[in-house]
Amino acid sequence: MPFPVRLAGCAALLVALGSTACAPMKTHQGYVIDKELVDSVQPGVDTRESVLQTLGRPTLTSQFNQGEWYYVSRDSRNFGYSDPKVREQTTIRVRFDASGNVTAVDKMGKEMIASVDPYGKKTPTLGRKRSFFDDLFGNIGTVGAPGTGGAGAPGGSGQ
Repeated sequence: MPFPVRLAGCAALLVALGSTACAPMKTHQGYVIDKELVDSVQPGVDTRESVLQTLGRPTLTSQFNQGEWYYVSRDSRNFGYSDPKVREQTTIRVRFDASGNVTAVDKMGKEMIASVDPYGKKTPTLGRKRSFFDDLFGNIGTVGAPGTGGAGAPGGSGQ
């Protein structure tokens, strides 16, 4: 093969490999929503057991009572190693009363996603501020000292 043909082939191969590295990656996380099944859950008709049979286990439940179940579905997209960007998110909230009957079924979109931005590189805390040397040498003389609960102290773990 002549040299210019090889060079053109190598250049085409490099362009093809370089362009595939920037191809978007699409991902789906969470619940796969079936519109007919979600629409079949009716307030006042369904119970916790019938929702479990129809929609399956929820993605998460409320922390303080068993009054709400959440089914979360999210589609994301990113290029290469960048952070994924949410393209679409649907959250279905099923509310129950004290006896386990469905009281409401709500659908929410990605407008309900909260954005939490970190504050600098350190988390501000209350209390005393320690320097690098305080952190490095702060425990010298306190390990095993009386009243610190160390292994050599009375009432420590060395008994």
